Amino acid sequence: MIDVFICEDDLQQKKRITQYIENYIMMENLDMKVAISTDDPDEIINYLEENRVNGLYFLDVDLQHEKTGIVLGAEIRKHDSRGSIVFVTSHSELTYLTFLYKVEAMDYIIKDDFTDLQQRVIACIETANERHLATSTESSQRFQIKSGDKVISEEYKEILFFETSSKLHKIIMHTDSRQVEFYGKLKEVESLDDRFYRCHNSFVVNKDNIQSIDKKSREITMVNGESCFASSRYMKGLNKELG
Repeated sequence: MIDVFICEDDLQQKKRITQYIENYIMMENLDMKVAISTDDPDEIINYLEENRVNGLYFLDVDLQHEKTGIVLGAEIRKHDSRGSIVFVTSHSELTYLTFLYKVEAMDYIIKDDFTDLQQRVIACIETANERHLATSTESSQRFQIKSGDKVISEEYKEILFFETSSKLHKIIMHTDSRQVEFYGKLKEVESLDDRFYRCHNSFVVNKDNIQSIDKKSREITMVNGESCFASSRYMKGLNKELG
């Protein structure tokens, strides 16, 4: 999933850009969401410090804040080195600062009467999505499934566990940030990678993300506090796998 961030101090401009993005995500059914739309750069940095993110950022250069959009971009790079940063500005002469601060930008959108802001924003969304899907396709360390009209892509290391759904022939994938339901079988996902282990008739767990196991109740607690269960049939094998 791609998290989208908007940092803009002009209220109307912020609303406009946010609306363009949300409408396009919904219309094209993209695997994206607007995570934060704000005029406070620190709100974005605080979010990045607490969450692992694959981000697309629309940043106003001339924020009415002690941090400019360029400085914010440099701080974002420390947390999301592969994120796509788009600077939105009415001061085209300030774009040279991105080189000074070593912020690689995907695009610069100039706010003037001649810029079709909506089309430029949409073009950036499309480019970020294409890069995300290309990276997902090239990587053997990603889990990809189709859910409705969406292609869902997730790194193996981010997956906590899979469980059978109450809906026939469906599985639920649990990650730290979301749950995704799709058609499939547990025996298919358990064979995808060595870190996945069938611990129960209803669960396949990512061994790397186990925090603790209560052997008495056979409850498995994951690194984010979520839990699943192991059956007595599989518990011995799980203990052996974990060494």
